[in-house]
Amino acid sequence: MKQLDDFYLNQEEPIKGIFLALKEIILKQDSEITNTLKYGMPFFCYKGKMFCYLWIHKKLKQPYIGIVEGKHFDEPYSHSTKTFTNENYDV
Repeated sequence: MKQLDDFYLNQEEPIKGIFLALKEIILKQDSEITNTLKYGMPFFCYKGKMFCYLWIHKKLKQPYIGIVEGKHFDEPYSHSTKTFTNENYDV
């Protein structure tokens, strides 16, 4: 758990605050949602299955939430890849 906590605490503001707020919002949605560190980033799992993650866009330096299996979403504002959909947040 320490590595996961360190991920959040080592971010600079305002990204740190955004990630901590998103973490709280996501975990409050259901008691079966867990937060774990995978591939060096925080993933959220529901009943053991990954459904989203938090990361920072390399070029834009903006936080985003990625949705696992994002290909199932049909949203014009999403940046989709085969498996993930990313939502950027302006800081």
